[in-house]
Amino acid sequence: MAQLPTYLQATEKESIVITQDGQPVGILIGLEDNEDWWEELLVRDPRFHTEVAQARQSLKSGQAISIEELKAKYGG
Repeated sequence: MAQLPTYLQATEKESIVITQDGQPVGILIGLEDNEDWWEELLVRDPRFHTEVAQARQSLKSGQAISIEELKAKYGG
């Protein structure tokens, strides 16, 4: 743990793979801003993957609407 600040500084340039007994068990990645944090949380959330899959299915079946239609419908 004493080297954690050094590792965190290194993540500004590259990701750091954490190993235990020679096997990868985690990864440290650098985040440029708060948006990166939220994006990482979202990408790892299984509910997000479900929503994306449902949206793609809607597109394939012709049930999706365009951004313009959405704005017109909701006054955006």
